Amino acid sequence: MIWYTVKKFNEAIRKSKGRGSMKIRYFDHSATTPVDERVLEAMLPFFKENYGNPSSVYSIGKNNKEVINIARMKVATVLNCKVNEIYFTGCGTESDNLILKGIAFANKNRGNHIITSKIEHPAILNTCRFLENFGFRVTYINTDAKGMIDLKELERSINKNTILISIMAANNEIGTIEPLEEIGKIAKKYGVYFHTDAVQAIGNIDIDVKALEIDALSLSAHKFYGPKGVGVAYINERVPFITMQDGGHQEREKRAGTENVPGIVGLGKAIELADKNLVAYNDHLRSLRDYYIEEIQKRIPYIKINGDLEKRLPGNANISFRGINGGKLLSELDKKGICTSSGSACSAGLLSPSHVLLAIGVPSYLARGSLRVTFGKDNTLDDVNYLIDSLEEIVKKLR
Repeated sequence: MIWYTVKKFNEAIRKSKGRGSMKIRYFDHSATTPVDERVLEAMLPFFKENYGNPSSVYSIGKNNKEVINIARMKVATVLNCKVNEIYFTGCGTESDNLILKGIAFANKNRGNHIITSKIEHPAILNTCRFLENFGFRVTYINTDAKGMIDLKELERSINKNTILISIMAANNEIGTIEPLEEIGKIAKKYGVYFHTDAVQAIGNIDIDVKALEIDALSLSAHKFYGPKGVGVAYINERVPFITMQDGGHQEREKRAGTENVPGIVGLGKAIELADKNLVAYNDHLRSLRDYYIEEIQKRIPYIKINGDLEKRLPGNANISFRGINGGKLLSELDKKGICTSSGSACSAGLLSPSHVLLAIGVPSYLARGSLRVTFGKDNTLDDVNYLIDSLEEIVKKLR
């Protein structure tokens, strides 16, 4: 069996390098981004030369502990919070779980009510469903047709038992940016903790947790040209929460397990670069996105653009094509070396229409023909023109 496993592994490696000489054009940066060369360079020494366990008492361990603290400082600087409010995790999903479950169980004596929205990432929705099994009540509030939450409904939903509001900063499928400042004010007014899943936002929009009254936040390195397998949970020091992973004393006894030193170094470097290049990066993405949308509107009839056109992530374009099967569309694009998505990466294998599109009122038949294109720093105008030409050809063929 070992020879078979090795054979399959080698086949997967060959496939991952592309189809012969075909150029791969990648437009799925909301799913993941390639690791920036500068990030990789910063990480490499910690795979082999600087391999010490940060919990060790000898120098090569202590040095890595200091490296982790430097990365923690970089994250705190970008978010405008205290260094001791940053906890490193394995990904955005783990951060969501740690924050929602940790705050909920630690504050159950105060109340058992949580408010979230119907268009959250499954990491939030499924965590909330888990908490419902333990006596917590969850209110799933509506959004308008653009994916913007109803602030009046949010405020009406708060009661004496409400302990936590969790609303994402920006939607992973349609790119709509939620009114964080207004949500923060409402939460503070009623003495309710406010968490935001900022996995899609960090690296795309500026977030100041103090200015926005955010009590907890989740992020993941691989969304802003860092490595996979490392994330952050920001939790304000005044917010009580309990650990969800028992074991050693790492992360101030809030997240047990030997730290992923190369990953943490990569995250620190990636968030530093993202913050430094934010304006230029946004300008580049926005120019490609706007050109793409304008050309699709001109050249392909019977489409619907999903999400808010103004308050939107700069690189996001989600369009539904009437009379098209999303799975077939993705398959045809893949044959041309084009990587895109029909929704969130976590739902890519599902045949059912996106819960986000259904929640904002997109009919099921139209939601099934949706295509999410998310641009990145290495995309060029030539790449976008190839995508547009290919889409025009494929949609005509499939219709």
